[in-house]
Order: sequence, then structure tokens, then C-alpha cells
Amino acid sequence: MWYWLVKYVLLGPLLALMGRPKLEGGENVPTGGSAILASNHRAVLDSFYLPLLVTRRITFLAKSEYFTGTGLKGRFQRWFFSAVGQVPIDRTGADAAQDALNAGVRVLSRGKLLGIYPEGTRSPDGRLYKGKTGLARLALETGVPVIPVAMIGTDKMNPIGSKMWKPAKITVRIGEPIDFSRFEGMGGNRFVERAVTDEVMYSLMQLSGQEYVDVYAASMKDKDTRTDSPDVASVRDLGDADRMPDTQAG
Repeated sequence: MWYWLVKYVLLGPLLALMGRPKLEGGENVPTGGSAILASNHRAVLDSFYLPLLVTRRITFLAKSEYFTGTGLKGRFQRWFFSAVGQVPIDRTGADAAQDALNAGVRVLSRGKLLGIYPEGTRSPDGRLYKGKTGLARLALETGVPVIPVAMIGTDKMNPIGSKMWKPAKITVRIGEPIDFSRFEGMGGNRFVERAVTDEVMYSLMQLSGQEYVDVYAASMKDKDTRTDSPDVASVRDLGDADRMPDTQAG
């Protein structure tokens, strides 16, 4: 109930007023069944505008710190991120990557939509960075389609480090679902996982028009984790093989 109340009453009208959001390719989101929405990540507001414009409920994996705060602020954060469909993930333990993968599998096994940021964290400069292969592991294990999503303009409305939102035109551009069934049974192969991830990143590059950078965004950012947003950085990149996303995976 809170998810829809926040979306349509408490926050949605303000977001609609400030961002004048436009949805392109909404027909590419299935009306039923599970799928992974793989989005570029330009701002914290990505996690607000994507659910606002997609009719179905979207679940994101979020760092557990948003659910463990104390005092009035901590209680509000816990309520808010639960209300908007975030699932807490502990990113500090040795099994963090597997825990995140398991959480994603549980969401998808219930026929839901799972939102993922393959870059693992927000872009530090507006460019598109190398994707983490946790996305591929999840797609290969569950067999669900991956739908690329380009968020455009959120970084203008919500620049990194800003405390106030600025009116800006927001566009959410959704691409056609990508079917990776041709790789069935090949999960765990790091070259296949890199190929799958790069195919998604190639689609995101085409949809968003961003310049691609073949390094991880985390390596370009300050180590102060206080600037992190709800993302899937906990789905760690294990045993990556380098590959430029200049062509689709064959």
C-alpha cells in the first residue's frame, strides 16, 4: 500500500511537476512475469523516476545501511526505502555477492520486476562505465529477460553532491528485452558472463547516448561511501574478463 501511496500521492506529483517526465518504449516492459530492468545510473533520482513511470511495481536491491539507522532520521529512512520497494543487502560480509544474488533470485522467482544498476554505483561524470557481471549471473541463473533502461536528465535535476533538486526535463527510455537463453547452462563461465554484461552495456550506450568508459565507476569515485545511492554494488564483479561493448555478444 505504501509503495502506491508514495508513487501517486506523497512524492509522485512533485516529481512529475519538477521533471515533466517522458516515457519512451514503455511497451517493452511485460505486463506480467519476471524481468530484470538494467539501467544506467546518473543520480539518486533514477530510483524514483523509473518506478514513477513504469506501471508495474519495481524492486531494487539497496545497501542495508538505509534500514539500520537510529533516531528519527533512521526510522524515516527505514520506512521510506521499505515503502518504495527497496530490499536491504548487507555489502560488508564475505558472502555479500552471493547474498545479493540470492535476494535477486527470490524477487524474480515471485514473478516481479527487479531493478539493477550494472555499473554498481552512480556515474561520477555522466559517462557510462563498465558493467559488473553480477547482472549476468542473475540473468543466466533465472533465465529471465534483461530490459535495458536509459535514464536521461536525472543528473541535471539531482547533481552529485547537491542537496536540492533543480527542475529539469527527465526522459526514461526503455529498450527491447534481451533474451540470453542461448547461454543456458553456461552460468559461471566468466567469459560468457562478461559477454552478457557487455551486450547489456552496449544497449545502454545506444539508448542513452553516453560516452562509454571501459573501467569501473567505483575506481573513479571518492571512497567516501556516504555519497552512495540505492544500487546493486553488492553484486560484486568476480573474475571478470575484459571486453569492450562494441558489438553484441555472439
